[in-house]
Amino acid sequence: MHLRASVSALAAALLVSGLLAGCGSSDQSGQKPTQVVLLTHDSFSLPKKLIKQFEKQSGYQLVKRASGDAGQLTNKLVLSADNPDGDVSFGVDNTFASRALDAGVFDSYTPAHLPAGVSRDDLPGDDGKHLTPIDQGDVCVNVDTTWFARHHLAPPSSLDDLVKPAYKNLFVTPGATTSSPGLAFLLATISRYGDGWQEYWKKLMANGASVVDGWDEAYDVDFTQGGGKGKRPIVLSYSSDPAYTVKDGRTSTKALLDTCFRQVEYAGVLAGADNPAGAKAFIDFLLSPAVQRALPTSMYVYPVVKGTPLPADWSKFATEPTKTWTLDPTEVAKNRDEWLQQWSDVISG
Repeated sequence: MHLRASVSALAAALLVSGLLAGCGSSDQSGQKPTQVVLLTHDSFSLPKKLIKQFEKQSGYQLVKRASGDAGQLTNKLVLSADNPDGDVSFGVDNTFASRALDAGVFDSYTPAHLPAGVSRDDLPGDDGKHLTPIDQGDVCVNVDTTWFARHHLAPPSSLDDLVKPAYKNLFVTPGATTSSPGLAFLLATISRYGDGWQEYWKKLMANGASVVDGWDEAYDVDFTQGGGKGKRPIVLSYSSDPAYTVKDGRTSTKALLDTCFRQVEYAGVLAGADNPAGAKAFIDFLLSPAVQRALPTSMYVYPVVKGTPLPADWSKFATEPTKTWTLDPTEVAKNRDEWLQQWSDVISG
């Protein structure tokens, strides 16, 4: 999912340590593994103290290997299903999960102490309980309110507005084939427009929408409130993002709550892992109160464990939509590949 931070200094350090230690999580002598290797997306980030806490409690060194966005991560997991490059994965979401499940990427695992309110029954096709939900968020169109005020232009408020001439060349979105939020946005448009979704996308592209590979490029590079010198004041991101841009008690962005699609991220033990015990320990750790409390500020997503305290700014600025665009996950699994091909055809013109 997004997960606000890009690869942190900690993540880089963990990646380097993993490369120095070698590819496997155990040595050639058959001794007990000393590492647990995490395959995830580029935006995974947790505080250093929590990583150290896990390593102290479990006795394993955590090695992180990032693989682009969640869509790219899923593709790589599928391609290496018979010979995984790690032990555990975090970041496959409800839009891509069926692809990984069909390929046999994950082993069955249910945490012994599953927190109350965390459901294992909401993912069709996962009867074997291979995936554990860790966080959730709402993929929504966001706008730079300061840009629109400066240009004396009312910001858009709906999917319909994005194809209007007033917003020509202002919108950037990650692609549906390479990005989980991009796919979530495609599904939102299918939910909204039904059989007319391809016509909507033709209008969107004709109105100058920009499609990039991943969320990081869309938000941090092209968005006017991102980390660079972006020129597009409308971006596909998350409902929680306005809390990230708070300064002096005010936010400079706004999520359009009529444009959102709910996204859930999962963790799972990789089939054929060198260290399945370490993988299970890490999944348990992700559901711990300390990690669940850290998710909003570390990755700008909502915890799945009910009752987890949220940062003060979230109650005011990270507003959850009361209604989201939805599709039956079974329908998504059945039609996703065809929809993606049709979407690619529209994008390529």
